[in-house]
Amino acid sequence: MNRKLKKEPGSAFSYSSGDTQVLGMVLQRALKGKSITQYLEEKLWKPLGMEYDATWSLDRENGMEKTFCCINARARDFSKIGRLYLNNGNWQGKQIVPEEWVRRSVTADTVTGASFYKYQWWLPSQSGDFMAQGILGQYVYVNPSKNLIIVRLGENYGNADWVNLFKSLAQQY
Repeated sequence: MNRKLKKEPGSAFSYSSGDTQVLGMVLQRALKGKSITQYLEEKLWKPLGMEYDATWSLDRENGMEKTFCCINARARDFSKIGRLYLNNGNWQGKQIVPEEWVRRSVTADTVTGASFYKYQWWLPSQSGDFMAQGILGQYVYVNPSKNLIIVRLGENYGNADWVNLFKSLAQQY
């Protein structure tokens, strides 16, 4: 609550994990007693037929989900989230996420000049690819033109330039 605005909202890009956590707090209040984990399970995990339960790191025991990070899941299940967005929010004939939201989520914002990030997705190039990125080098990279999804799990970034590696793999695919 003590955060001060650096710029007028919508006028410039500034990534902040804290902003994502604030979004989580807003969502938590809107859910009126349901946890964010329960909402995720109801809206995504079950409809996508995830194979394994996910865990979400909390800020304290029985606390709030760290919405700026910390969903732990299997690569196969993360790839389903990539597939959902690759298919414009449609999963096996059912619209799970509104198509317009998906389109806007992965389209560069020309107003703020943030051509590389939008609605929690990183946009690594102008060719339509997009990705989710975890704080320890986890990625869900999606290249719609190649119908390609790459998931990378890890404990750290290592010495690789993952974004360029993914783009290179997609070009060769």
